[in-house]
Amino acid sequence: MKSIIKIVTACAVLFFAGCNKNRFAELNSNPSTVTSADVRFQTTQSIKNMYSEDYLPWYYNNFRYIFPWAQVTASGLGNAETFVEVGATYDFWRNYNDLLPNIIDLRKNIDAKSPEEQKTLAAIRALTYPIMIQPSMVLSDNVGSIVYKEAGIGLLTNPPVLTATYDNQQVLFDTWLEELNKAITDLTANTPGTIQLGNQDMIYKSDYKKWAKFCNLLKLRIAARLINKDKTKALQIASEVASSPAGYMDNLADDFVYNRGVKYYSTGNGTQPGTGAKNLISFLVNNKDPRVRFIYQKNSFNAEVIQQFLEQKKALPSYIAQYVNLDGSGNFAGWKNLGEPWVRYFGVPVSPHATLLAANDDYFKQSTRNKIDVGNASKTFASTSSYSEYITRTSMNFTYPTKVGGRLIEQKDITAGYNVVLGSSAETNLYLAEFKLLGANLPKSAQEYLNRGVELSVRRMDAIANNNRLPYYESDPVYSGTEATQASIKLKDGEIEQLLTQPAYNLSSNALEKVYIQQLINFAQTPFDMWTLIRRAGIFLNNSTILPREKFYASQGGAELVVPRRFPIATPTKASKNYENAQKMLQEQNFTSGTNNPATLSTERIWFDKENPNYGDGPKQ
Repeated sequence: MKSIIKIVTACAVLFFAGCNKNRFAELNSNPSTVTSADVRFQTTQSIKNMYSEDYLPWYYNNFRYIFPWAQVTASGLGNAETFVEVGATYDFWRNYNDLLPNIIDLRKNIDAKSPEEQKTLAAIRALTYPIMIQPSMVLSDNVGSIVYKEAGIGLLTNPPVLTATYDNQQVLFDTWLEELNKAITDLTANTPGTIQLGNQDMIYKSDYKKWAKFCNLLKLRIAARLINKDKTKALQIASEVASSPAGYMDNLADDFVYNRGVKYYSTGNGTQPGTGAKNLISFLVNNKDPRVRFIYQKNSFNAEVIQQFLEQKKALPSYIAQYVNLDGSGNFAGWKNLGEPWVRYFGVPVSPHATLLAANDDYFKQSTRNKIDVGNASKTFASTSSYSEYITRTSMNFTYPTKVGGRLIEQKDITAGYNVVLGSSAETNLYLAEFKLLGANLPKSAQEYLNRGVELSVRRMDAIANNNRLPYYESDPVYSGTEATQASIKLKDGEIEQLLTQPAYNLSSNALEKVYIQQLINFAQTPFDMWTLIRRAGIFLNNSTILPREKFYASQGGAELVVPRRFPIATPTKASKNYENAQKMLQEQNFTSGTNNPATLSTERIWFDKENPNYGDGPKQ
């Protein structure tokens, strides 16, 4: 795996299919012979390719870099000082290249048909824009300028043109807004005879109006990236979405939930998510936010395990012991404070320096401190909570923690279809809450949008937990009777209503910070959106009284570590057909290629990020 993101050459972006003669022949079929069935198949393939890689974005980009930088998890049990150095990454150009040739050929096939046929296929052609824009935006978030307007020109010219200019983000955003507005018009036109996709549309089952709402979400994402660049334009986009005749995503049924089919379980490889961050988990538990149970996995210290620690005269981790009640004989007598399931969630400090402190041995020396030996048998129990891997893949076996020599309780051979959220009604409402606070002309109050966004976020995560078969969902089988049900992670009646009464969810003070915190929590289960948020919002805030950021130090008294704000870009080679344009792209962005130096990657910012606050400085008003 290359350690840095590659610049895609003209051959790759512009003439990608040419490397495989059979595939090239399939893609460049004679439009006059292409039927509506062929067009439907091409559309299905395009939707499928929106999320073509299940493993590498999670294993590398999220769990090695972005989630630790955002203080959602640590990289592993705790962060090493090198966690700010970008090594291997997922190359998002691959997803882009998988999608591009099919989109180009699909549009070409439709455009070659008669005017009457084109009318019946207008909605399908309109779909190609949100399908292409969503992964294009992800790519641009990571590297800045990309080939877009001239992408695929090698497939449309004879002889093929193998040079194309890179579009900067200002051009990209303007182009995408124009394309999305046209797509919304065509998706909501109700043209007689419109070709339907049915179940070949695995997202919305040919409900084109829901695709139009997804287009409006993409417009809000553009507005979010412009908020510190061109605030007036960003707020205007938000007002357009709120008043759009197409409507906006506002129900779970509107969510863009990606699933390729009944036998789609995501990757078969372990994605190795890290341990949850202490400050975020504490915030969620203290507010009794149900999402802590869906984002993170319970630790191993149930009542049975705790009792064995007591019997073996083994010290409990201090952060667990504080919630344990003992009877007169020194046995486990129940939980203090909130009880199950809340007492099973603990995160770790995320500063690399924290791993060196003896005071934190309960966190970072679990392999020895949490090991129980009974005769020839032994077990090591996790006292902190990892990010739930069932968010990234399903069809995994799970063994529930029991005492050494105790029962074997497994969740085994359950093949749950995998669902991943690529856009949601929660995200939409939380954007609208932000834009309302910043002055957008919107019909509801910021608090109303926030409340709706939080409710939808909790309900969507509960639905994903149910669908993806997260352990403990219906019950905790180590317990029995009502205790087992009480200890389940399933959303319970009244929890959302109680959550929204908490001061940290009330916008009467520190409103913008609170909205951004909710956006980040919502993004904790999505694969692509978190890094853009923490760059543009500057959260979590240093010295916050709500949810503080933990500064990253390598050693006591040392300087604060520098965290990158873009991924590396390889140096283009002169052998590339598009060498001159690639060089020009680097020069226009003032990017140094071929380096993973954190200081360079922090100061050389992508266009949308230039006016954004530093990490921890908090949002601009």
